[in-house]
Amino acid sequence: MSYPDPVHLGSGEASASYRPAGTPPELPRPGGAASYLATGADTGGRFGLYRWDMGPQPAGADAHFHRTFAESFFVLTGTVRLYDGRAWFDGSPGDWVHVPEGGLHGFRNESGQPASLLIHFAPGVPREAYFKGLVEIAEGRWQPGREEFLAFCEEHDNIYV
Repeated sequence: MSYPDPVHLGSGEASASYRPAGTPPELPRPGGAASYLATGADTGGRFGLYRWDMGPQPAGADAHFHRTFAESFFVLTGTVRLYDGRAWFDGSPGDWVHVPEGGLHGFRNESGQPASLLIHFAPGVPREAYFKGLVEIAEGRWQPGREEFLAFCEEHDNIYV
């Protein structure tokens, strides 16, 4: 493995992004929130990075896979049940899981306590519309039938098993 071809050929420039810790989340959710730390649009499609905060009630994603992107999870706080395609296990702060394209995975907070994790997507696919749709379902603002929900998941490359 070697470094890719240079993207920037000039001298250095002031182009960093800064997000203060107190920035409100972009997507409040029932019992939690999603913070868009870096979207694919922000990174030129290279990656997406999101903070997923969960309240004490059970919540998360059941076993699924993606055809077009890899996903990684890094537990920040609390205990998060993680699925690596073989088994569910309790993840603690500092634990990390990487899932390549096609890899079965899932995450759930079943601890009865709040928990947070970072979710990284590569490349930086537009996950924001998928997250927003999930919140609309959770809040009862959108009640898709089974076929409509499966089409929504397929559109966003979320294939539940």
